[in-house]
Amino acid sequence: MALTPASRPKIVKKRTKKFIRHQSDRYVKLSRSWRKPKGIDNRVRRKFKGMYLMPNIGYGSNAKTRHMMPSGFKKVLVHNLKELEVLMMQNKTYCAEIARGVSAKNRKVLVERAAQLAIRVTNPNARIRSEENE
Repeated sequence: MALTPASRPKIVKKRTKKFIRHQSDRYVKLSRSWRKPKGIDNRVRRKFKGMYLMPNIGYGSNAKTRHMMPSGFKKVLVHNLKELEVLMMQNKTYCAEIARGVSAKNRKVLVERAAQLAIRVTNPNARIRSEENE
């Protein structure tokens, strides 16, 4: 049984390309990750035509679809059963993702409990050994 979200609105991204740092293409020492230009004569800060765009509040996502995955659920990181059971009443909005530090034994328990509570798990098959190997 595939668990479906309560509502699945169309997710519209105002911009999908990353904002890149001014002159990061020119110098290797400058990483591509965005930093706001602060120079008094900076062309990007002064918004000259043909320069990089700067991130601002207008690029924000719709509040209803913010952090939403393509499946229509919002993801919550889960480390143990107590954290999983918090999602019991919100299983049409949120789905669980089992944290990477959780052991294979505890993962199995979490996946079984999630099935009982009808909570979708994004990574149910991680670290599961096949029966032949055991």
